[in-house]
Amino acid sequence: MFLTHLAVTFGVSFATAALVARVFSDPVDRILSRIIADDISSAWRKYMTFAIYVTGVSGGVRIWDLEKYITPKKMPSPRSLEGAPEALAKVIELTTERWILEVYRTLIGTLQSIAWMLLVFFVFALIAYVVVRIGERRAAPQNQD
Repeated sequence: MFLTHLAVTFGVSFATAALVARVFSDPVDRILSRIIADDISSAWRKYMTFAIYVTGVSGGVRIWDLEKYITPKKMPSPRSLEGAPEALAKVIELTTERWILEVYRTLIGTLQSIAWMLLVFFVFALIAYVVVRIGERRAAPQNQD
């Protein structure tokens, strides 16, 4: 059951990342072709697509969160039994409600991590765009002479 859960969360995360990569491929391509020379802008576009997939899957499939379905947690002993050994609790069961919750968490985690990555990209792209525009304006008067 755990392997199925892992496969489903990976699939949901990968499909979400693929959809986001497809939606943002044209804007990223236009930004990169404007800022970077044509010969390497395609390589940067491929890297951005790869980064969207990696960021999305790593943000959506939270391994540390999934461990609760295979590792029993230690329950602290009551205060009255200070010297008693700690008891092991049961592993959390994957019910239908938990499946829905985990798929939702996967979807939100994927979108959230991709959104942060794209925000950082667009901030740096905006800075680079301003630098390119300033460079073009300084070069324009020299060409008119």
